[in-house]
Amino acid sequence: MHMSREQMDKAVNEHFGYEAADDLDGVMASLADKVEHEVVPSRVGILHEKSKIRAFYANLFASTKGEGVTPLKRYYGDDFMIDETMWHGEIADGAVFLCDGKKGKVSFRLLHIFEFKDGKVVREQAWCDLAAIQRQLGVKLS
Repeated sequence: MHMSREQMDKAVNEHFGYEAADDLDGVMASLADKVEHEVVPSRVGILHEKSKIRAFYANLFASTKGEGVTPLKRYYGDDFMIDETMWHGEIADGAVFLCDGKKGKVSFRLLHIFEFKDGKVVREQAWCDLAAIQRQLGVKLS
């Protein structure tokens, strides 16, 4: 049975709410038992083990302080959603975004692709605008 747009919105909004509150248990509860998680770009690659996904989020929460998001667009399909937002906040440890040794306030586009099964997220892929992050953190590009 396919999820409606409203059901997908509810699942993703709850997931994002847990992320905004640095609620590690809430984030993990929003994911299915068998899940694929990937952030592009990232040093950790695609994760399937929930313990590794939990460790990723723990590091993310320690490294960032979100101040808000500006929703841009959402696209829907059968059991998937694409969510585009502008993320606003502070990065305390740029290593999480491949910007080792850098910190500061940033705003960047963030694109999520979510797939669902039985009301849970079975796949989450997040694409970060790395060039915008690097520019705002003062990373010298050659």
